[in-house]
Amino acid sequence: MLGYALLFFIVALIAGVLGFTGIAGASAGIAKILFVIFLVLFAISMVFRLFRRV
Repeated sequence: MLGYALLFFIVALIAGVLGFTGIAGASAGIAKILFVIFLVLFAISMVFRLFRRV
């Protein structure tokens, strides 16, 4: 998940440099959504791991 977020972020940077603002904005939005999903899943995983050890 984090890999895809980084991929979309890099695509957004390259598109922004080349002047494709629509593609850059869409890619940045997708990257943000994927990063938030990654953070939520990571937090859930850490909580389950914490309760599993107890």
